[in-house]
Amino acid sequence: MAVEIVLFEPQIPPNTGNIARTCALTGTKLHLIKPLGFNIDDKTLKRAGLDYWHLLDIEIHESLEDFLLAHGDKNIFLSTTKGDLVHTACDFTGDVMIVFGAETTGLPRSLHERYASRRFRIPMLDHRDVRSLNLSNSVAIVLYEALRQQHYNPLTSIRRQYV
Repeated sequence: MAVEIVLFEPQIPPNTGNIARTCALTGTKLHLIKPLGFNIDDKTLKRAGLDYWHLLDIEIHESLEDFLLAHGDKNIFLSTTKGDLVHTACDFTGDVMIVFGAETTGLPRSLHERYASRRFRIPMLDHRDVRSLNLSNSVAIVLYEALRQQHYNPLTSIRRQYV
């Protein structure tokens, strides 16, 4: 069983850096679909991920088409404010890929149509001034729900002894 996180055209370096850190610390593969709103060597991106980059399993795709050619037949879920399901109602057991859209534009219509039955949302207030949660927060919420459903495999609980 494995969870993989996919970012479609991420734009904000600190968000991607925070997500990379979360993925590194959970053993979760991270996919980035170009174009990116930053250079992968961006200092802000690296600073947010701190010194965990060497632990990160990352795959970069030149386009959405390239990603779909390689992974389109897998068990893919879409995180979107337009989802009918709540994230906790999704079956994230087994091998899953969870796709998150760009911070300002979300996911393209073609993905919404292709994976219409696997679109979910994180519950939020229904208010005209509320758009969505921060991308890195959304990834963390959904990733830990998926890991919980998989009994936190392959994570282990390490107890630190303090002197």
